[in-house]
Amino acid sequence: VQLQASGGGLVQPGGSLRLSCAASGPIYSINAMSWYRQAPGKQRELVAYITSGGATTYADFTKGRFTISRDNAKNTVYLQMNSLNLEDTAVFYCNAAIRRGFADSVTVYWGRGTLVTVSS
Repeated sequence: VQLQASGGGLVQPGGSLRLSCAASGPIYSINAMSWYRQAPGKQRELVAYITSGGATTYADFTKGRFTISRDNAKNTVYLQMNSLNLEDTAVFYCNAAIRRGFADSVTVYWGRGTLVTVSS
């Protein structure tokens, strides 16, 4: 199983980006999917979380600026980020709790990360 994140880049303060993360490989089911970020010199932190049923949880710092969503048919999770500021500069990572087969246990997989740079 692999997770491929994309959509990062350079954006000006106040701008928007949409990140995508697609899971591929032998997948029976995907439970929760999440986005984390790691800013330079800081620990990785949770940004947002979405269950298989679509319930969402956000970190306080998103303050209504970010929206997590998923397309179960495409095994893909998205993160729409609006009103970006300098403090949002970080590498964004996705993860997913995946069951590869009916009899398999759930394993959390991580993508490699996509860099978001907010700069004027």
